[in-house]
Amino acid sequence: MHPAQRSDTRLTYDDFLLFPDDGHRHELIDGEHYVTPSPSTRHQRLVVRLATVLASYAEAHPGSGEVFVAPFDVVFSDFDVVEPDLLFIAADQQDIVTEMHVRGAPALVVEVLSPGTRRVDEKSKYRLFDRAGVREYWLVDPELDIVKVFRRDPSGAFPRVAELAGEAGDTLTTPLLPAFSLSLTSLFR
Repeated sequence: MHPAQRSDTRLTYDDFLLFPDDGHRHELIDGEHYVTPSPSTRHQRLVVRLATVLASYAEAHPGSGEVFVAPFDVVFSDFDVVEPDLLFIAADQQDIVTEMHVRGAPALVVEVLSPGTRRVDEKSKYRLFDRAGVREYWLVDPELDIVKVFRRDPSGAFPRVAELAGEAGDTLTTPLLPAFSLSLTSLFR
């Protein structure tokens, strides 16, 4: 992922709405425009597996929340509009879901890394999600078959609380979704 343009002018959500529907992912982070080509086959497989597991959880636990997949805008501010691979909106925050997008911080955001997005996902988006109040952020790394988990703690900090590996047979769980568990061996198969 790279900035499409560099300038001293910060773009806004109104500018974002004018971007072309060209098959690329367009995002704004602090008013800077980022463009990403469509993802790889492995990336898509991981997104589908994660979406399936999260949607199955939501269906089995009515009232727990709702899963959305890209492309679906998450508007944090006029200068911050992103399209995470996956997001989970908890039951207590349904008011942030509009007809067009999510306006506010999802409970859970998931990004599957790719060579072009790694730096932005690990740095810029992490800072944005921390600043915006996202409760949990999963960074799924298909090159290393690991998942890094960042979770809001009672003090408000947003530290990395786990780095789980498929090779180690680790299982992904979260207090956001009681009884949820996902074998990373199954995820990265």
